[in-house]
Amino acid sequence: MSALCFASFFPCDPLSLFFVFVILIISFPSLVFSIGYLKNEYSSRKIALSWILSLGFIFSMLGVVTTNNGFFFLIMWELMSLISYFLVVFDSKKSKSIQAGTIYIIMTHIGTTFITAAILMLFNYSKSFDFIAMKNAVELIPSGTKNLIFLFLLIGFGTKAGIVPLHIWLPYAHPQAPSHISSIMSGVMIKTAIYGLLRFVFIILGIHNLWWGVLVVILAAISCLVGVIYALIEHDMKKLLAYHSVENIGIILLGIGASMIFLKMDIPSLAILSLIAGLYHLINHAIFKGLLFLCAGSIYKATESLDIEKLGGLIKKMPYTAACFLIGSMAISALPPLNGFVSEWLTLQALFLGALNSSGFFRIFLGIAAASLALTGGLAAACFVKAFGITFLSLSRSKKAEEAVEVPFSMKFSMVFLSLLAVLFGLLAVPIVKYLSHLSQYITNIHLNTSFALNNFTLITQSKNPIYLSTPLILILFLLIIATAYFIIRRALPFQKVLINKTWDCGYYNLTPRCEPRFPNRGEYTATGFSKPFRLAFSFFLLPQTKTEKIKDSFYHTTSFKHEISTTPFFNKYIYSPILYLIMKTAKVTRKLQSGSINVYIAYIFATILLLIIFMEKF
Repeated sequence: MSALCFASFFPCDPLSLFFVFVILIISFPSLVFSIGYLKNEYSSRKIALSWILSLGFIFSMLGVVTTNNGFFFLIMWELMSLISYFLVVFDSKKSKSIQAGTIYIIMTHIGTTFITAAILMLFNYSKSFDFIAMKNAVELIPSGTKNLIFLFLLIGFGTKAGIVPLHIWLPYAHPQAPSHISSIMSGVMIKTAIYGLLRFVFIILGIHNLWWGVLVVILAAISCLVGVIYALIEHDMKKLLAYHSVENIGIILLGIGASMIFLKMDIPSLAILSLIAGLYHLINHAIFKGLLFLCAGSIYKATESLDIEKLGGLIKKMPYTAACFLIGSMAISALPPLNGFVSEWLTLQALFLGALNSSGFFRIFLGIAAASLALTGGLAAACFVKAFGITFLSLSRSKKAEEAVEVPFSMKFSMVFLSLLAVLFGLLAVPIVKYLSHLSQYITNIHLNTSFALNNFTLITQSKNPIYLSTPLILILFLLIIATAYFIIRRALPFQKVLINKTWDCGYYNLTPRCEPRFPNRGEYTATGFSKPFRLAFSFFLLPQTKTEKIKDSFYHTTSFKHEISTTPFFNKYIYSPILYLIMKTAKVTRKLQSGSINVYIAYIFATILLLIIFMEKF
């Protein structure tokens, strides 16, 4: 009986099975990675606690995506949030971990409040927490209430997903959690919010207004650009990756939002294509972002630093990590033949085709959305040229980087495993798109005839003309031919000896302080220097500030020169700081109510009971 009861609350439909697969395919290598990552870093008791919390975290996420009951959904959602909080503050001795955990738990419970309100509003009309009952009762809900429920769901799940401007917890929480947990949080946990939107908006509530999709696309485009711009100027590896999570959630929501628009415009082919693109990028991001966070963990394990300004030269000392990081960088930069290219290419195709099949406002709107995605892809590629080049190439810029060695087998296995998935999910685009087309039809309740071939796939409807879409296999073949020709020509030409020496110092002697004579490399190109053009180009948003200090021992000679560059956290300063100030000011006023007098407290209780009696008599 108990098994039947459990099965009734935790069934698995196609959408649930898809997310179960995503959760497990990232959680498995992350747990294997933790074997080597945690060793010699924590006590046996702390490691055991980490495993218990990690397994509980994975179980709670599986519960979120498999339950068919709103009440149990909220329980599993809260369990997932609490366990992830304990994992964020796992290094409890670090003040930054406590700060990050505080910001995370506040933001996640703000989101949970809105989700709870939306589910209770659905319950008010369905008289049941069962998802099917909620879906059947949607016709009873007034239009204005449906709009309110949608907005509550968007705010609630958007907070967990990290869409702008609800993203502020990501760059705090992800860097403080252990790297294998960061991999799961960024690769999987924030995707449960996408599951929530698909389940409650697409399947239960339905797409009832065109402006719903427009709002999602606007927020998605803003998230793409804001995330990648902040990542470009970030030098902490895990913070950089956290901002890219904001960017990639934006890309996923571009596909989902476009699907909502096309559903209301009665273009089912493009609605399916857009949703395929969003779901494809969801699993692709889980793979390459999980991979990159594991690589960041390997770098930290070997060098005890995530500041890329202090690294350099790791490609020869950590070849496995370097190769895997390069694959992850190419995938997140949407370079063929890796998985990120296919899903971003599909998203661009959907947006461009939508613009061509629309007129007036939507032609311009979808064109701008496509342009924002194209710009995001270019900036992401530039960001990872910086991240890979400054970290792995050139010469070492610190003693720890100079002494770095490759990580243990369990960590290498996990990185190689996800690297292979990044390649396979790029090369096996046709069968994956075919599967996702069936899943998208289930989510949207649209049935299309689909046919696939090696170099193209076609979406056919009875009422619309077929839409033919070339796959990137021809381009991939072309690139492979170029690469083969390059290696043949390189081997045919006489080998030229490569000379390695210190970076040209422009005539300045001994740039490196005397305390580090082994690393005369301060004249190398830095991450700060690399990102300067982008910092200037987006200065209207980043609002950069510089501070220069010079110490002179004579009028002509400078003994010390210090130059600091910082940017203004736009959303923190102009949105969250004023809100926090208002809350603190209100708290100071209401604090007077806590006088410490028992007589006053008894008066409060009496007044409350009196008001309740009056209220009950009136209603």
